[in-house]
Amino acid sequence: MKSNSKVWYLENFNLFEGLPPEKMMELDKSLSMNTLEKNAIIYFTDDPSDWIYFLKEGKIKLTKISSEGKEAITSILKPGDIFGELAITGESTREDTAVTMEDAVICKINKNSFEKLLLENPGLNLKITKIIGLKLQRVERSMESLLFKDSNSRIISFIKKYAEEYGKKIGEEIFIKTSLTHQDIANLTATSRQTVTTVLNKLKEKNIIDFERTKLIIRKPKEL
Repeated sequence: MKSNSKVWYLENFNLFEGLPPEKMMELDKSLSMNTLEKNAIIYFTDDPSDWIYFLKEGKIKLTKISSEGKEAITSILKPGDIFGELAITGESTREDTAVTMEDAVICKINKNSFEKLLLENPGLNLKITKIIGLKLQRVERSMESLLFKDSNSRIISFIKKYAEEYGKKIGEEIFIKTSLTHQDIANLTATSRQTVTTVLNKLKEKNIIDFERTKLIIRKPKEL
C-alpha cells in the first residue's frame, strides 16, 4: 500500500487495528482526505450528520454557542481522535461546531459506508461503542466540575487534565505546546478571560507554572 494512501494516514488509529487487508482497502476507497488551515470550519451546528471524521494532524475544537452568543468549548481533539461519530447513533444534525485550532489533516467517511463497515466487523463495532461511552463519561465529569467546583478549581483542574493529555515530562517539570488562548481556557471552564488570566498569573508568581504564547510549563505539578 502506498505511503500516501488515505489508510496510511490512519495507521496510528487503534480503532482499525486487526482489520483484514481487504477491509482496509475497502476503507481506503471510502475515505476522503483534507488538509485544512487554522480556523477552518469543518461543520456547523445544525449541519446534516453525514460524515465520520478522523484527525491525523493538528488540533480541533468542538464548540457550542449559548443563547447569549457566547462560545463554549466542549472538547479539544488531538491526532488519533475520531469525531462526528454520533452520526451513527441516530443524530440527524450536528449539535456542535468543529473548528481547526491549527493546520490540520483529517480523513472522513460517509455515515452509510461506516455503518456497513461496522456491521461487517463486530470488533470494530465494539471499539466504537467504547469510544462513545468514554466520551459520555467525560461529558458527565465536565458537568460535575461545572456544578460543584468554583472557577479557580475548574481552571486548575483543566490545566491538570490538559497536562496529562498533551504534556511531556522532563525531569520534574511538564512542558506543553499549546495554541490555547486565555479566552479558549475560559470557554472550556465556563469562566471569564479575566479570571483565567488572574489564576494563571497567581500560579506563575508562585513559580508553580510558567507560560508563553505557545508554551505552558508546569514547574511544580504536585502543588497544582
